[in-house]
Amino acid sequence: MEHFKLRLASSRMIAPSVRHLAFEREDGKPFAFVPGQFIQIHFRYADGTPTKRSYSVGTIGVDGATPVPVLKIAVSYVEGGAATELLSRLEEGGMVDASGPYGRFCLQDGDANRRYLLVATGTGVTPYRAMLPLIRRLSEARGCRFDLVYGARTEAELLYGDEFEAFAREVPGFAFHPCFSRVPRAVPGPNDRVGRVQVALKALAPDPAGDIAYLCGNPEMVDQCFAMLKEAGLPIAHIRREKYVSSR
Repeated sequence: MEHFKLRLASSRMIAPSVRHLAFEREDGKPFAFVPGQFIQIHFRYADGTPTKRSYSVGTIGVDGATPVPVLKIAVSYVEGGAATELLSRLEEGGMVDASGPYGRFCLQDGDANRRYLLVATGTGVTPYRAMLPLIRRLSEARGCRFDLVYGARTEAELLYGDEFEAFAREVPGFAFHPCFSRVPRAVPGPNDRVGRVQVALKALAPDPAGDIAYLCGNPEMVDQCFAMLKEAGLPIAHIRREKYVSSR
């Protein structure tokens, strides 16, 4: 874990209230992380009190292990949020203080399961984006399957949806299941679902003998899916969780 400064290299809006930001380290060093980990952005409230916010790394590396030159995150806007004030106004070349990487929400070398159930809502899908090179490798080396279940209210809020759908066409062992809780797509995809992620997760028939599940995003979703998977018989050690809590 290190402390370092990040310079904003570029940014773009990927949803009406989500900004994708690409940073480079001020010292020019590449950033080493394990897909699934996060960084912390350090700043101060208006009264000078120090605080920090956590953001999953969303960079797709070459192989999921080599340090990357650009660190990418997705930031949701929170009305009145101090981090929103900082990161929504940050211009290209602007600097922030950061530290990391942190976390163990990662694919594990010792796993011997047949399938991974990856579940996300909102920006909780970001760590799975970083995992794509590892998913390709594990799918080819072990023959295991990956089902990514991703919940959004509308098509406009389906972050990185085009990338996941393209990846699903390239990698036979990976399937993408978008779930729309408010408005379905005008042109539905083959795996689209209307409703919350719990609907698609249940339809995938979680199997305690062969599945490991990852849950990331809204705490209520994480808790409900955790309860569903426990009821299906999955061991607690095979249900890995990361909750995203909006902070002001």
